[in-house]
Amino acid sequence: MNKFAVACAAAALMTLAACGEKPAATNNAANEVVVNELENAANATDNAANALDNVANATNNAANNAAE
Repeated sequence: MNKFAVACAAAALMTLAACGEKPAATNNAANEVVVNELENAANATDNAANALDNVANATNNAANNAAE
């Protein structure tokens, strides 16, 4: 998911470059906040997926133990 955040940041900077503008320090800070928020959201999604995998594994283990 870090690649997604980097791609978004690169796209934002290329858009600014296409306009012939240099990003100001405040714009850089704002962009960094947006990238961090996107990365945090991606990490939260990954964590939720891992939690679901853990529940599935626990369920499978319980079913296998019951079958023995």
